[in-house]
Amino acid sequence: MQYKNFAFIYDKLMDDVDYNMWVNYIEDIIKKENVIVKNILELACGTGNLTIPLAQKEYDIVGIDISEEMLDIARKKSLEQGIDIVFLNQDMRELDFEVYNLDCVLCACDGFNYILEEDDLKNVFKSIYSLLKNNGIFIFDISSYFKISNILSGNTFGENREDIAYIWQNYFDEEENIVEMDLAFFIRNGEYFERFEEIHYQRAYKNEEILDFLKNAGFEDVKVYKDFTFYEADEESQRVFFVCKK
Repeated sequence: MQYKNFAFIYDKLMDDVDYNMWVNYIEDIIKKENVIVKNILELACGTGNLTIPLAQKEYDIVGIDISEEMLDIARKKSLEQGIDIVFLNQDMRELDFEVYNLDCVLCACDGFNYILEEDDLKNVFKSIYSLLKNNGIFIFDISSYFKISNILSGNTFGENREDIAYIWQNYFDEEENIVEMDLAFFIRNGEYFERFEEIHYQRAYKNEEILDFLKNAGFEDVKVYKDFTFYEADEESQRVFFVCKK
């Protein structure tokens, strides 16, 4: 199971991620597209690292994630900060959300790379299109095909901290365009370290594939940006942002 035990150390290992930069970039996109956003549905919200700061900016936001463990942490963090946020445990491939005419749907931090089947991703895009109001905005990013097939593929990463260490090995299947990420974690427990493992799978999608899926879902106004900029994504962009208006 992905993001089960990992959930409890996720924030510690992600402490170098600038989530304020993410929030600012999302707001810059909204301003650039000249849309009014008061409510947001966030898919694959994880431990709420974007959900909570967006709620603090007075957006009416709901977070959805497949990992109950990640959501437990998100709920705890939001309560500690005195923020009341609805977090729902759902698989976004079977999205069940009864509020329509949404201003914005958001999926950050490569959540869609975890959808391995093309038909599932197509159906998610169709569901999102139906949930948005006219002139609503759909913002998401992916780890690019270049990143997965050239930077992650065949490489091993790791980190050794005082109380946490991990080894992250990657194996890329060029026929299926799927990377298997084998993660081994070592967590200090008194004098000893406890070990646990998780295996994650992500699919590498080419920008052209995503654009075809979006068009098939009804999105015709789509912009594709590279790495937290407003420059068009190129073949060596590592994180690709899609901005879609209904």
